[in-house]
Amino acid sequence: MEIRFQNSPKETAGMNTSQLRENFLVQDLMVPGKMKLVYSHFDRMIIGGVVPAGSVITLENEAELKAEYFLERREIGIINVGGNGTVTADGQDYSLEKLECAYLGKGTKEVSFSSADANTPAMFYLLSVPAHHTYPNRKMTKAEASPVNLGDMSTSNKRTIYKYIHNDGIQSCQLVMGLTVLESGSVWNSVPPHTHTRRMEAYYYFDLDAAHRLFHFMGEPQETRHLVMANNEAVISAPWSMHFGVGTSSYGFIWGMAGENKEFTDMDPVPVPTIL
Repeated sequence: MEIRFQNSPKETAGMNTSQLRENFLVQDLMVPGKMKLVYSHFDRMIIGGVVPAGSVITLENEAELKAEYFLERREIGIINVGGNGTVTADGQDYSLEKLECAYLGKGTKEVSFSSADANTPAMFYLLSVPAHHTYPNRKMTKAEASPVNLGDMSTSNKRTIYKYIHNDGIQSCQLVMGLTVLESGSVWNSVPPHTHTRRMEAYYYFDLDAAHRLFHFMGEPQETRHLVMANNEAVISAPWSMHFGVGTSSYGFIWGMAGENKEFTDMDPVPVPTIL
């Protein structure tokens, strides 16, 4: 498991392209037959990806956690962005089709991942954060996620938001997680931009054609920076950092937050004309 420490606004403002990518960009998340985990010291969130191609992959304990097992003091959200697959938690199977979600609460001891077809493997995106209370393990389909349509084609941001783990959905200790799918012809996400210093966030971009790229904007509103991202890459968004993006084609992205509260609407908007 890779460890990423925190970066301050002042430190980040002086970073060059390679330094920004080293500290905030998470690559190689979806490698067939492997699991990758990155531990961020921003609210101690773990970002991960696992592609069980041909054999079962187990969520092993990590020495850095100093725990008896991975979820002894943690909870985890899992969204599948690939072929059909199964998450098995303490002997209970949760079959996930594309864009379906599973939540596993604190105290779940044994977790494994498998694919229905090795030729079209499942691609599980994971977010795990510390938890002080146990909530029930649960699956949610895309249809159950109360889709919300937002944006407009005139501003190139017509999109559908699916909220899975939040106050009115799957209950959790502090994790909030869902996804957004942009319609064909729409390319902007998270507009108007915003910050929320009470919690950090991670974005994972998927279904972006290999010939296209995503420009993710970050940094303080008057000290912006950007990352050029490809398909199946994630970005760590610090609590003080603005976050929004634009692609050279449409795409989807999974968002996940952890910190002071679980209010989905808790954000401080940044008017577009004020951005520098």
